[in-house]
Amino acid sequence: MMRAGAPQTVPGGEGRQARAGAPQTVPGPEGRQARAGAPQTVPGPEGRQARAALLVLEDGTAFRGEAFAGGGTVAGEVVFNTAMSGYQEVLTDPSYHGQLVCMAAPEVGNYGTTAADAESDRVQVAAFLVRQAARRPSSWRAERSLAEELEAARVPGVEGLDTRRLVRHLRTAGAMRGALSTETGDAEALRRLALDAPDPTGLALVDRVTRADPVELPADGEERYRVVLYDFGAKANIGRRLRRLGARVRVVPASTPAADVLAWKPDGVMLSNGPGDPATVVGGVAATAGLLGRVPLFGICLGHQLLGLAVGGRTMRLPFGHRGVNQPVVEVVTGRVAVTSHNHGFAVDAQSLPASVRITYRNANDGVVEGLECLDAPAFSVQYHPEAAPGPHDAHPLFQRFAITMDAGRLHRSG
Repeated sequence: MMRAGAPQTVPGGEGRQARAGAPQTVPGPEGRQARAGAPQTVPGPEGRQARAALLVLEDGTAFRGEAFAGGGTVAGEVVFNTAMSGYQEVLTDPSYHGQLVCMAAPEVGNYGTTAADAESDRVQVAAFLVRQAARRPSSWRAERSLAEELEAARVPGVEGLDTRRLVRHLRTAGAMRGALSTETGDAEALRRLALDAPDPTGLALVDRVTRADPVELPADGEERYRVVLYDFGAKANIGRRLRRLGARVRVVPASTPAADVLAWKPDGVMLSNGPGDPATVVGGVAATAGLLGRVPLFGICLGHQLLGLAVGGRTMRLPFGHRGVNQPVVEVVTGRVAVTSHNHGFAVDAQSLPASVRITYRNANDGVVEGLECLDAPAFSVQYHPEAAPGPHDAHPLFQRFAITMDAGRLHRSG
């Protein structure tokens, strides 16, 4: 790891290392060298002209590429995702709101995008960083190419970056902010912009992604349950999975008080995923505390963290987070391992939990708390995504566990 104040290097021509603090050059047409202090164009596929793009992290490390969609200048937390597919779900997942997302897979976009796969009503990322973007989608379901999807959302898509180096750097130096631009090649100016971006610790984002008004979704088939889904940035597939259980789902804004939820007489409450620092979601923590012991609770991702806070625990920021569909999680009691989908930069601090809460799952790679269960109330949660959009289906049975918990709650009330 290099000091943030030390001169950094970026790859120069013919493998040479060029100092990032000095004016840089990028290859221009016909082999000429073009000054990077102004926006440049470089030859793209099929004669297309692509704009040069520069990403600078807050420690001064720089990465060069070219825009294949959108443009402009953006800043925010730079994160990476290790999934080989599922890029549209990543783009539209509200948990990625405002982040510059780097995909570790070498080529992205080969099957295009389709509205049916979106996890929200818009692209949520601030920028999308890939090694190579597929130009022609090869799928009968494709409605747009990746470039067209990003262009429509006016979100910059950048390829040609050394994504392997970027991922390794974030894993070594830790998560950090960055600034990306197709408008300037001034690395120091972009570094200052990165440092001016909000610190992810203490950043409140839920209000930017939650819905304004409640909405009800009918059950698929016979209605068996009434479930309230708190929208802290809920992915669409959570609602789909609940409806397949036979649940009529009432999706409510993040600020909804516990009393309003209980007035609907639900059989259970789902606490959804969402972006930002969980400690800033004060209303969500209060609502969760008000519902504990009064109705079965199931928390996912941010909802898991809110449950941890509601029982008196603390949350902490991880060095570089878990984002991908290949995270191994161990069930503490049985030792069973599930491969799971993740997207989080914060976690519940195991040392802060009271004796009334049991840790049910841990990450096999780093031991991070991946699941909780209250011993004195019908409430449980997981840090990962059992709705698996994208991802494996190992954790799908957790929805059935929620159904069993709701059935038990009904029996208790009737008795």
